[in-house]
Amino acid sequence: MTQYCLTVTCPSTRGIVAAISGYLAKHGCNITDSYQFDDQVSGRFFMRMSFNPEGGIDLATLEAGFAEVGKPFDMTAAFHDEAEKLKVVIMVSRFGHCLNDLLYRSRIGALPIEIVAVISNHMDYQKVVVNQDIPFHCIRVTKENKPQAEAQIMEVVEQTGAELIVLARYMQILSDEMCRKMSGRIINIHHSFLPSFKGANPYKQAFQRGVKLIGATSHYVTADLDEGPIIEQDTVRVTHAQSTEDYVSLGRDVEAQVLARAIHAHIHHRVFLNGDKTVVFPASPGSYASERMG
Repeated sequence: MTQYCLTVTCPSTRGIVAAISGYLAKHGCNITDSYQFDDQVSGRFFMRMSFNPEGGIDLATLEAGFAEVGKPFDMTAAFHDEAEKLKVVIMVSRFGHCLNDLLYRSRIGALPIEIVAVISNHMDYQKVVVNQDIPFHCIRVTKENKPQAEAQIMEVVEQTGAELIVLARYMQILSDEMCRKMSGRIINIHHSFLPSFKGANPYKQAFQRGVKLIGATSHYVTADLDEGPIIEQDTVRVTHAQSTEDYVSLGRDVEAQVLARAIHAHIHHRVFLNGDKTVVFPASPGSYASERMG
């Protein structure tokens, strides 16, 4: 059965839900689930609504007619076909746990994305990627060639039609210009020790300080390094009896899970930017199994 979804943001006021549901009902659409949030602080309203077009109406027609509904409310709205897979470019350096996890989840259908390219500043994962019939691009980055390297990266993104860039432990800082150009379309993952434990071996530092919780944060990338709007987080408990190697292993596992869940939320249009933070609606009951992914 065809399944569409509608995402809406606008200033908070009366009558928004009635206007939207009335419009969909008028065009023979059956609402299957709906989430909404009225932010009392920002004065913004957010909604995600899934529906079946039982009358056979197409997305283009729905979108064109909806403009008049949204105008009085100053709505920013978008219709999506939930069957369409988002095109994704993955960027990675020398830690491959998140890349391998995403390749696997994509292959088995747990993460319904189309990986159109993998970009790295090293050759470590070329064979892994090309063996899955995915284009691999090695674009080395130095202080001297950074603008040219980013131009090459953006060329890959534009040529593939990618709608999302995933930094799967890509250990290069993106320029402010690239962050602005791809605002809301770059997702990063990092461990939870920032800013306390920086450098090449944060897990060793955490072990030496007797840390009891290891976690990971996935967020949208902005010009403020590792401080973009947060999408997903999780933690795992560790004890004094575990080693530095255990910390690393558990940390990599939670990083992979958190990144996958953040991507899952983004591709299903459940994440809304709300200033410096996000509104993230839960997965619908029908997609719960894939949402928990491991």
